Amino acid sequence: MTSTSATAHSEPSEPLWQPDQDRIASAAVTRFQAWAAERHGAPADGGYPALHRWSVDHLDTFWQAVAEWFDIRFATPYERVVGDRAMPGAQWFPGATLNYAEHALRAADDRPDAPALLHVDETHEPTPVTWAELRRQVGALAAELRALGVRPGDRVSGYLPNIPQAVTALLATAAVGAVWTSCAPDFGARSVLDRFQQVEPVVLFTVDGYRYGGKEHDRRDTVAELRRELPTLRAVVHIPLLGTPAPEGTLEWSALTAADAEPVYEQVPFDHPLWILYSSGTTGLPKAIVQSQGGILLEHVKQLGLHCDLGPDDRFFWYTSTGWMMWNFLVSGLLTGTTVVLYDGSPGYPDTGAQWRIAERTGATLYGTSAAYVMACRKAGVHPARDHDLSRIKCVATTGSPLPPDGFRWLHDAFAETGEPVWIASVSGGTDVCSCFAGAVPTLPVHIGELQAPCLGTDLQAWDPQGKPLIGEVGELVVTNPMPSMPIHFWNDPDGSRYRDSYFEMYPGVWRHGDWITITEHGSVVIHGRSDSTLNRQGVRMGSADIYEAVERLPEIKESLVIGLEEPGGGYWMPLFVHLAEGATLDDALINRVKQTIRTELSPRHVPDDIIEVPGIPHTLTGKRIEVPVKRLLQGTELAKAVNPGSVDNLDLLRFYEDLAHQRRNTTTD
Repeated sequence: MTSTSATAHSEPSEPLWQPDQDRIASAAVTRFQAWAAERHGAPADGGYPALHRWSVDHLDTFWQAVAEWFDIRFATPYERVVGDRAMPGAQWFPGATLNYAEHALRAADDRPDAPALLHVDETHEPTPVTWAELRRQVGALAAELRALGVRPGDRVSGYLPNIPQAVTALLATAAVGAVWTSCAPDFGARSVLDRFQQVEPVVLFTVDGYRYGGKEHDRRDTVAELRRELPTLRAVVHIPLLGTPAPEGTLEWSALTAADAEPVYEQVPFDHPLWILYSSGTTGLPKAIVQSQGGILLEHVKQLGLHCDLGPDDRFFWYTSTGWMMWNFLVSGLLTGTTVVLYDGSPGYPDTGAQWRIAERTGATLYGTSAAYVMACRKAGVHPARDHDLSRIKCVATTGSPLPPDGFRWLHDAFAETGEPVWIASVSGGTDVCSCFAGAVPTLPVHIGELQAPCLGTDLQAWDPQGKPLIGEVGELVVTNPMPSMPIHFWNDPDGSRYRDSYFEMYPGVWRHGDWITITEHGSVVIHGRSDSTLNRQGVRMGSADIYEAVERLPEIKESLVIGLEEPGGGYWMPLFVHLAEGATLDDALINRVKQTIRTELSPRHVPDDIIEVPGIPHTLTGKRIEVPVKRLLQGTELAKAVNPGSVDNLDLLRFYEDLAHQRRNTTTD
């Protein structure tokens, strides 16, 4: 979500989409509110805004209601909902024991022959895995993990694409009470080792390679290096995706999952580790973020069951890889009895419209993708609803970066072309909580460029530097009460200092996420980009997303990167780096068009000082533009200190900015 100014959103425009009365009445969040009003004193009237206010004012009661509504099975009961509320370190449901995997497989009791998973590769032919078969495989694999000596708290790792075996391995790990962690097989050995060496896994699940963009990519040499460099491994499990034989000393996947076995679920404390996720780690080693079985279970049933409105009749497709938190979030669709769609392949193969074809073939009801993919479809002239039967889709959701206003309009028009406009849910959260702070609400209208509302149980605010809440103005995204899925700790952070420094340094006791946001007068949320790379010109703050949205409408601009650099003596340099489309030339005419576009659509203050052609824009491995390390390079920081090399998709691209910094320094000195 982008905004040219805070005032642009002080008065709500006409909604782009509005749910009808039937939809509001049938939404799970409406039924939950009526039930919670009867049982727990929630407000019966006032709709979502009243429910949200109650959920943050009565945090204990709200989360107790969520646990009851979704029938969370506690093997031993909890003493209270929240013990210590302090952040970091809030205690949730002390005394309780449960198991995440048990809840993820509950639908197998009622619908054993229905599909739990639909696996799709680049042939776009869906292959189902039934609930009964998934539970059987999890049971067999969990028994084998125990036979290998895997115990609660041990780490189990996956170097796997988005395939059913990855879901089975995660659930078997959780069933045993071990701790799951995964990387996608497009990660190089160094990137994987930067993550896995920190957490010392005892088992590694791996493929021999993967298929992407119509080609096979052999990863056997990388796997051999991982085996050599991970001395804590007791077992390596080979999944022959490309059909190669198991290397010597490895175990065959098929042998470990052959038995007919019911899963045995280790009942673990609520705050027992479930999985380890990694931040993009733009400096130093990636942060190894540990989240709990109970915290993720509660947060995800709320998010998926109430906000995304998912249930047993739904099919949930989100384009992701196992190296991104959205994969973990996608797997949690199983908690609501939903069929989860796993796509393993390129997002745009054999053509830009590929993801829409998969949504059609799988009957997706909630389809999630990236803002970048939406904008690529717009640019390529794709007509999703005209060219595919997408009548089952109830919601198109986007995350990863702000969806520009043009993206909202294009999605709306693309669906309105052939029938009803679609619910567009732009959501924003983070790996750090493996969830959303703001986003989808099935009962609220959608306004262009805005996230519908803060999520239930999340006291989301925008603060100025002194900690004063702001409405209608840009401020720091903060969360003033604990969320169950906040990290229980970071791995290898014994005194908790890295955890505290990451979120609680600016406002002690309050989570500061590092995004600029505006909370509008009508309660929606506008995301402006990262606060640590936000542009601040003449005292006016602006998000980089504003500039990308305007500039990348021009057909000559493939991608861009803008940096604001505070210079000695109080100067401020704001260059715009542009990666040109094939055949385009950065001549005076194009430079003037870029400047005029920004001046007209944003403001004269947004016009960059220089427009510089670059060979490419660097990204993190999860596809986010790298702004802060480029800023550090331009300030003179050495490359080795400005960025963790294993976190970047193309390190050579960063050398351009390092060289530019040298040239600028030499020019200044001369």
